[in-house]
Amino acid sequence: MAMLWKFMRVAKYSKTALSPKVKVRGIPTHSRHSSSKSVPSDFAASTPYSNTVELLGKSYPQDDYSNVTEKILSKVGKNLHNRKHHPLWLIKEQVKEHFYKHYLGRRGTPLFSVYDSLSPVVTVQQNFDSLLIPQNHASRRKEDNYYLNRDHMLRAHTSAHQWDLIHSGLDAFLAVGDVYRRDTIDNTHYPVFHQMEGVRLFSCHELFSSIKDGEGLQLFEQGHRTAHKQECHTMEAVRLVEFNLKQVLTKLMTHIFGDGLQVRWVDCYFPFTHPSFEMEINFQGEWMEVLGCGVMEQQLVNSAGAQDKIGWAFGLGLERLAMILYDIPDIRLFWSEDERFLKQFIGPHIWQKIKFQPLSRYPPLINDISFWLPSETYSQNDFYDLVRTIGGDLIEKVVLLDEFAHPKTKKVSHCYRITYRHPERTLTQDEVHRIHRAIEESAVRELGVEGRF
Repeated sequence: MAMLWKFMRVAKYSKTALSPKVKVRGIPTHSRHSSSKSVPSDFAASTPYSNTVELLGKSYPQDDYSNVTEKILSKVGKNLHNRKHHPLWLIKEQVKEHFYKHYLGRRGTPLFSVYDSLSPVVTVQQNFDSLLIPQNHASRRKEDNYYLNRDHMLRAHTSAHQWDLIHSGLDAFLAVGDVYRRDTIDNTHYPVFHQMEGVRLFSCHELFSSIKDGEGLQLFEQGHRTAHKQECHTMEAVRLVEFNLKQVLTKLMTHIFGDGLQVRWVDCYFPFTHPSFEMEINFQGEWMEVLGCGVMEQQLVNSAGAQDKIGWAFGLGLERLAMILYDIPDIRLFWSEDERFLKQFIGPHIWQKIKFQPLSRYPPLINDISFWLPSETYSQNDFYDLVRTIGGDLIEKVVLLDEFAHPKTKKVSHCYRITYRHPERTLTQDEVHRIHRAIEESAVRELGVEGRF
C-alpha cells in the first residue's frame, strides 16, 4: 500500500499493460527504457534518483521514498467525480443538493461550501501531521501510500485538507476528490478511489441555543480523556455534537437510499477523531459499512485557529455508495470508457432511479504464481502493485492461496492466484500468458523472490 520504486517499464512485455492511448504524466523521456533489454528496478533500494516527476504543472524530485508508478500517475487529473453523468458525479451531486437544501445559514444561503477541485498532491504534513497522526503510526507506511518523495505524496484521504480549510475560516464544508492507497486487489478495492469529507464546527451559542436552560452550558472543561470524550470537552458538548452528526448522516443516507433504511453505529477509532464511529446500513438485507465519522480532535481545531469551537468530521467513499445504490459489481467499471456502461447513467435529473445492467460477463482466465520470499523487505502490497502495474485493469483479483514454511530451511513460500478478466471484452490465453510471464520475471527481478514457476 515500498522500497524505492522507479517507474515500471513493462511496455516491452505487453501492449495491454501500458496502452499508447494513455498519456502518462510526469515520466521524463530520458527515464523510459521500454526498448532496452532489461526493465529498470522499481523496487531496488538504496541509491536516491535524480529524476523528477512533472505532475499537474509542478516538478517533484524523486528520492528514496518515491514509489508512485506510471499506472497510478496516469489516473491523476481524471477527476471522475467531476465528469457529468458519471455515477460518481451523480452521487456527489446528490449529496451536495441534500446539504444545500437542508442546511442554510442566517441569510438563507447554503451553510456548507463545497471544494471538489483541490489538488491530489499534498505534503506529508497535510496528510498526516496536521491530523495528529503519530510519526510511527502504521498508516504512514510506504507499503500503504504513494509517495512522490519524502515531503510530497498523493493524498490518502480527503482529510488532508481539513486543517487548511478550517484555517481559512470555514466552519462547514464538503471536500471531494480522488485518493490513492496501495491495497489488495479484488472487485471492491482499487488503488484510486474517491472520497467526500464533511466538517462542521459549532460555537457555544450554535450548539446550545436550542437547548432549554442551555445558557449555562459550556463547550470546554479541564477534565480527563475517556472512551466517551476528550479531556478538554464537556460531556454535554460531546453528546450534542455526536447527536447532530448521527442525525445529519442518517438523514443523508435515508435521502439517498429511501425511507425505511436501517442504520446502525459501530464504535471505532480514527487517529483524527475521538470518539468515532462507523455507519452501517442495511440495504437489501445486507449490512454494509458506508462511512466513518467522529468528534474532531480539539488539538487539530485549535491549531487551525478555531479555539472557541468544537466540531465533527465524516468521510464517505463515493464508489462504495454508487456500487450499493446502482448495483455496480466491480470497482474497475468506474474507469470504463465503454459507452454501454456510461450511457446507463445519463438521465434528466440526478435522482433518477438507475439499476446497472451488466455488460456481457466475459470469462475469467486464472493463473497461479508461487515463489520463495526473500529473507526481508518483502511486502504483499509491493507484489499487488507490481501485478496491477503490469496487468492494469485486466487484473480482477489476486488472492494469497497458500503460505508454506520449509521445515528445514525455514524459507517461506507464497502462492497467489491471479484472476484475469477484461470488463469489456474476452481475453485470449496468449495475451494473458505474456502478462503472467512478465509478472513472474518482474517479481524475481524487482522483489528479489525465488521463482517456483
